[in-house]
Order: sequence, then structure tokens, then C-alpha cells
Amino acid sequence: MRPCDVDRSGEVWTYTPAEHKTEHHGRQRIIYIGPKAQDVLRPYLLRPAEAFCFSPQDSEAKRREEQHAKRKTPLRWGNRPGTNRKRKPKKQPRDSYDKNSYRRAIARAVKKANAESVNRHVETGGNAEDAPTISHWHPNQLRHAAATDIRRAFGLEAAQIILGHAWADVTQVYAERDAQRAVEVVKRIG
Repeated sequence: MRPCDVDRSGEVWTYTPAEHKTEHHGRQRIIYIGPKAQDVLRPYLLRPAEAFCFSPQDSEAKRREEQHAKRKTPLRWGNRPGTNRKRKPKKQPRDSYDKNSYRRAIARAVKKANAESVNRHVETGGNAEDAPTISHWHPNQLRHAAATDIRRAFGLEAAQIILGHAWADVTQVYAERDAQRAVEVVKRIG
């Protein structure tokens, strides 16, 4: 996402990605950004229009600053910021994230959280196999959950439009049916 891709002229902003997976079918993708999301996004839009809002380079710089702030060894004992980096690292942070970057970051975070949970459980005398862990999780589950909530509150057509689906049957795969609504209907009709 880049600031130039976000139309901020209305009460609800719209984001039109430069590329998306159905553009070869001649479809346009519009993502609507409401007030809560606008509050989160606003600080990231204060960069040059063509720059990416979310940058791995910025995140890495912030991570290094936080590490430096937490250090316990005095600066005069070496390892000042930038002194222990490789001259030619194999991988440099890119200028933007992609869907795989998010997926990998989440997988690493789940793995790390599970390892910490197992270690804590073992330290307290528990068995490693009985430690509470997070099951496999992927970012698309956020899309599914949001679609289900939108369908429940506003109906299938609203979920279809917000998800950008051309056909409602695709939306039905994403947005689960509301079993609670069925229970309410049966209660009313007897």
C-alpha cells in the first residue's frame, strides 16, 4: 500500500491496489477503509506518495533501536550500533512486504510462542507434550473471520462487496453461516 493508492476524499477512504489477483479478468479491486482503520493508517500515509506505507527496512531499523535501548553492556565495551553487522549480508530488508512476508512472520511468532510456552511448562514441572500451544494459524483466517462478522451483521451481499468477490458463492466459502440465527428463527416459528 502506498499513500498515492489511497483516496482520502470521502468519509470512507478507498484503497485501489496497483496489482491484485483478478486484474487479468479486467476487474478492479477497491478496499474500503473505515474510521478505525483510518486512525491506524494515518501515520503511515505521512511519507512520500510513491513510498510503501509498511516497510521491512523501517521495521528492522526500529527493531535494532529497541535492541540497543534494552542493552545492558555499556557502550564503551564495544558493539556500538552498526559495528557488528556483516559487510555483505545475504539478505537485505526489502522496501515492501508481500503476502508471504506476513505469513512467514506469523509462522515464526507462533513457533517462538510455542517454544516459550513449552519451556515455561517444563520449568514448572510439567510434561512438554502437555504444554499449551497455539495451533497452526495463517493470516487469511482474519479475512474469514471478518467476512463471517460482516455477513452476520449486514448480510451476504455486503460481505461479497467488501471481500471483492464477483459471485456470492465464493463469499459463502469465506463467510460461515450463522448457526445462532437459525436457532433464533426456530425459536420464533416454534
